[in-house]
Amino acid sequence: MENQHRQILGYRELSQAEVYLMNTVKTQAVQVEALVEAVKRAGEEIDPRWVAIARAHFQEGFMALTRSITRPTTF
Repeated sequence: MENQHRQILGYRELSQAEVYLMNTVKTQAVQVEALVEAVKRAGEEIDPRWVAIARAHFQEGFMALTRSITRPTTF
């Protein structure tokens, strides 16, 4: 269905500049995820607890960037 976001409470139309920023954030998130996975596979000397913490913080950071662009009106 086209324009589904119009039917979801709290969503709005994004400008072309906002769409560009969203796609940039999403692209960077994919790259950071690949880095986290590479560190995770690096060997036994890597502390998996810290990798998990980094992953969670990166996810939180990218979500914050996404919300800063989209500015949803709901909690």
